[in-house]
This record gives sequence, C-alpha cells and structure tokens, in this order.
Amino acid sequence: MIISRRLALRSSAATAALAAAGLNVAFAADKVYRIGITLPLTGADAEAAHLILNGALLAIKLANASGELKGITLEPMVLNNATATAGQYDPAQAATNARKLVGDKKVLANVGPEMSGSGKAMAPILSMGMLATITPSSTAPDITSAQFAGEFDPGGKPIYFRTVTTDAYQGPNMANFYAETLKTPSVYVLDDSGAYGVGLADAFEAQAKKKGIKVLGRDRLDPKAADYSAVLTKIKATGTSSLYYGGTMQAAVKLVKQSYQIVPKIIKGGGDGILSPEMMTAAGFPAAEGWYATNASPHVVDDPKLASWVALYSKTYNLQPDDYAITSYDAALVAIAGIKAVQASGKPLTSANVRDAIQTVHVNGLQGPISFDKYGDLETRVVAVFQFKQNKSAPLAYLNKQSVYIGVAPQS
Repeated sequence: MIISRRLALRSSAATAALAAAGLNVAFAADKVYRIGITLPLTGADAEAAHLILNGALLAIKLANASGELKGITLEPMVLNNATATAGQYDPAQAATNARKLVGDKKVLANVGPEMSGSGKAMAPILSMGMLATITPSSTAPDITSAQFAGEFDPGGKPIYFRTVTTDAYQGPNMANFYAETLKTPSVYVLDDSGAYGVGLADAFEAQAKKKGIKVLGRDRLDPKAADYSAVLTKIKATGTSSLYYGGTMQAAVKLVKQSYQIVPKIIKGGGDGILSPEMMTAAGFPAAEGWYATNASPHVVDDPKLASWVALYSKTYNLQPDDYAITSYDAALVAIAGIKAVQASGKPLTSANVRDAIQTVHVNGLQGPISFDKYGDLETRVVAVFQFKQNKSAPLAYLNKQSVYIGVAPQS
C-alpha cells in the first residue's frame, strides 16, 4: 500500500482552509476511530513536543478533509507523557497512557512517544494489546532490538515503528563528525541518566574511541540538580578539547548555561534531545552559541519542494515547523496508510490488523520513502548535523532560524 505526500497536499483551497481551522470534513454516518498522540506536552521539552504534536494533527486534519478514508472520521486522542513531579517525560505516566490507548478499541494506532524512556515503558503494554505506535523522535535501539524482544515485544510482533533512525547511528555518526570534520583529539562525555541519554552517550563514546578520540572521562548528571559546576570544573581540569552530552533539555538548559561560564572555548555537542526551541528560549544565547546537535532524520524542512506544507503548518499553528514536525506528520501518514490498507483488504478495522498493514506499508512521506525492516526500524539511516547560531532578526523559538544546517554526519 503506497500513500503519497502529494495526496495530502493537493486538497482544494476550501479543504485546506477547513483543515487549517481544525475542522473535520465528515458525514454524520461516518464511523469515528482514533489515533493516539503521546508526547511530553508540559515540562522541559514541551516546546519541541508541541511542534511534533502539530505535525501529527495536521496529517489527521488533512485526511479527514480529503475524505480519503471513506466512511471514517479520525479523531486524535492526545495524551501527555509528562508530569509536574518529573518536570519532563515520566515513564510511569507513559505506561498509564499506553493502557488507556489499549483499553479503547476505537484507537487504531498511536503517534509517539517523543522520548525513549517513555517508549520503554509503553512498548510492552502496546505489544500485548497489539497496538502499533509510530515514533517520530524516539531513538533508543534497544526497543526494537531482537536481543530485547522478550522485554519490549512480549506480544511477538513488532509494534514499535520509527520515522527516524536510531542511536545506533546517531551516536556513532556524531562521533565520526567530531573526528573527521571537527578533528577534535579529546572529548569528555556526559549523559542525563535517562534511557535515551545513556544509550546515546554510550554509542557516541564507543565510536569516538574507535576513531582515535581520547575519551577523558564520563559522568552522569542528575536532571533535577541545579548546579553542575563541580563536574564542569573537573572537565576543565582535564584539558579536553570537546564535550558531548547525551540527554534532553531538563539537564541541558543548566548544562549549556553553566558550561558557557566554566568551559566557554571547547567544542560542545549533543543529540536530537537538544535540537529544541528550549535551547534558545530557556538556555539562551550567548550560552547556546556554537553548540552542535544531530537530528535522526534528513533535514528537509527548508526544502523548497515542501514550501507549501511549511506555509500551511505555519498558518495553522502560528509556529515554524522543525524536521521532527515532519517526521511526526509522516508517522501519522503511516498510521493512515495502515488504516487504508485494512479498509482495502476487507478485514475488520482493528488495531491488530492495522499493525499488520503498517509492517509492510510503503509511504512517500515528506522526508522521502518510508518503509520498515522486520523489527520496525526505518530502512533509511540519515543523521543530520546542525550548529546553533543566533539570528537576532528571527524569534528565538524558531529553531530553523536559530540553527544552521551543517550537513549529513559521516556514516560508519
């Protein structure tokens, strides 16, 4: 089953206007089914999460407006994976949300989660309920690894699909960039104690050593701590030429600010957990200036071919999209394609049948062709590199205006 990005963009002006207004085009007799969207919509990563949320919502709106799912209206079921107690994503809340999704027989698929820590909590529950989730940004490779199938896939069929690549490529490819492009001789590695941050930092560190970069130390940050000056002072004493951080924005905001004071001259970088509006709006310039970050997908948001989609997104949500808004839109397209395939087959419209369809679906997404290997991982493995550079003429929250695309990270 192939669904084209052009199909989503060829709506009439009236249909696009309805979609932009957030209205569903449906007949009274249409059956209502749901697509879940599970993201940390409050806390340290909320701005990035809302960019992702909007991408999925836009795909659902356009599908309803076009009437392509004959006899069906799709309804988003938006659930917050963050809690005030955690201050960011909370695996316990993510598990609760997974149970809500599985318990609602009208939910045919889910878009999310954003974070791998949430993914590890959700995957076993979704697996037993045979409900597919398509993550636009969760990159921990363990979740889709055959080695850990007993833990994360107890139902026996892959349910965790991705429209991004994994940290098995994101971490090592950034280490290649440090070695081959930045030519840094040494690095100090930090993580934020979370599933995503630890795994990403591990993958980076292993490849850095293979590339001949001297790893001068490794430390783990408490994301709730306020002061990282002790570890940064230790890092300064090593004389390292660079720093790499694996983690999300809760720790990164403080790390970015304090490292600017203590080790302002060294090269600094991280993964997609810091490629976020919060780097500008919370950490801020000049502290964020010069930091490198990766994206586990191609950089396409500035592609002239997507200008009409970017304009529609911006008009609808009064925000500039980022690349993960695009991978989220594509994730929703995957779910929609799975639903259409089940409709065409004549089989009952159940989450299990939609899962089976998603396994073999081919989607021409905004980022390009999307298909999955037998584990649910995206078959293309592009890692993009950016550098934060202040643009005083643009709003701070506009990620694509406050960062510069460097290129594709060297592949191993």
